[in-house]
Amino acid sequence: MSSAVDTREKAIALINQLHQDKLPAVVQLLEILAHPAEQKASIDAESGLLEIIQRRLPETEQQELNDLRHRCEWEQLTEEEQNTLIRYEDKQEAYRVDRLTALITLAKLRNLDLMSLNHQIQTATRPSNAA
Repeated sequence: MSSAVDTREKAIALINQLHQDKLPAVVQLLEILAHPAEQKASIDAESGLLEIIQRRLPETEQQELNDLRHRCEWEQLTEEEQNTLIRYEDKQEAYRVDRLTALITLAKLRNLDLMSLNHQIQTATRPSNAA
């Protein structure tokens, strides 16, 4: 018997000894090893989508937007400030559309429903209270 056949048989024997709950992780590892270029492309695609999903206004712009919204409630905006508020609102709306599109695409890549994916992302991005 050749060394490759021995190695394959050893791998199969080890897999047969594994508990059922370990098999999905083993299969995932084997898929990565069998198709590393595809996995890297998938990871790169997911990274780009996650970047879009997590995109927010810079802190200074968000503070200015919050201030303009508050002052708008009391009708204290100049015409220029109203135009700035509209630009910020339009920018945030574009972010929301891009986010939803990226969420749909990522859900398809991960073979998940949109609600499950959104829950995963929200859970992953929440700050931890751990010390």
